[in-house]
Amino acid sequence: MDAYKTHGAFSWSELMTSDPAAATEFYGGLFGWTSKDVDMGTGPYHVVNVGETAVGGVMGLPPGAPPMPPHWGVYITVNNVDETLAKAVSLGGKVSVPAMDVPGVGRMAGLQDPQGAHFMVMTYSTP
Repeated sequence: MDAYKTHGAFSWSELMTSDPAAATEFYGGLFGWTSKDVDMGTGPYHVVNVGETAVGGVMGLPPGAPPMPPHWGVYITVNNVDETLAKAVSLGGKVSVPAMDVPGVGRMAGLQDPQGAHFMVMTYSTP
């Protein structure tokens, strides 16, 4: 199974934290992860790898965002972000982050399930 192409597969994990450099050092020491810094235009994004495989990222809390604790988030692959948003809303979910295109990555959005859990959905670009 290719998690980046399979509808419903967990495909990426991301940590938003107040100190990304310290977090990458901690997780690197704990799990042996390596990281590569990428400039996403909003500050450094630390792509973390297990061996040669990129499995997630670490980033700073967004400037101007409401106060929130550091937290891990998940991305779930979907065939079509916009259709998934409409279906989630019809099932009682809420859109927490409107759909947006991420150049070179794909189309993403944030959702909240009826119980309040947040998650992200992504349709990845085909290289």
